Amino acid sequence: MSAAEKLVMTYAQYLALEQASPVKMQFIDGVAYAMVGGTPEHAELAALLIVALSGLVHPGRGRCRVYSADAKIHVPESGNSHYPDVSVVCGPRETAAQDANAITNPTLIVEVLSDSTEQFDRGKKFKDYQRLPSLQHYLLVNQDEARIEHFRRNADGTWTLSNAGLGGAVRLPDLGGDLMVDEIYQAMEFPRG
Repeated sequence: MSAAEKLVMTYAQYLALEQASPVKMQFIDGVAYAMVGGTPEHAELAALLIVALSGLVHPGRGRCRVYSADAKIHVPESGNSHYPDVSVVCGPRETAAQDANAITNPTLIVEVLSDSTEQFDRGKKFKDYQRLPSLQHYLLVNQDEARIEHFRRNADGTWTLSNAGLGGAVRLPDLGGDLMVDEIYQAMEFPRG
């Protein structure tokens, strides 16, 4: 579909469309985009990340909660809404004024990279997420090799990138500890070249 063919709508129209649709829809720059299914590897990595992060943040304490890809994240400054693969909210959950199902204060967002979304996840979507003052960590998880890219917000608002591979860890002290890369990729099989 070309840009000229895309139907630009209000957020209220998007909500009505999404409610009537059997699939989730992202809302980006006034256009609704249907979410398509991913690969089994994508789903497995997202599930393993939810388990690992849930153990890390100790949800029973009530401070942080881990959410699956069914949780919508809304960026008030841009008006866009996305469905990241995994998100974590620390403290009371806040939602959008016009959409009680859209979280506005994630502390951590995870996107599992795929060929069709990698450029968007690294570019426009990350720039959009950076508008969320609560966001401290953005993880890009590779499904073709054991590698997690960790973007961490600094006190001055800039972002620092660190990479973690097998034997390494993603440092998340404010969430309760380290996310061990081996734990995430424990059962994954990668194509051999």
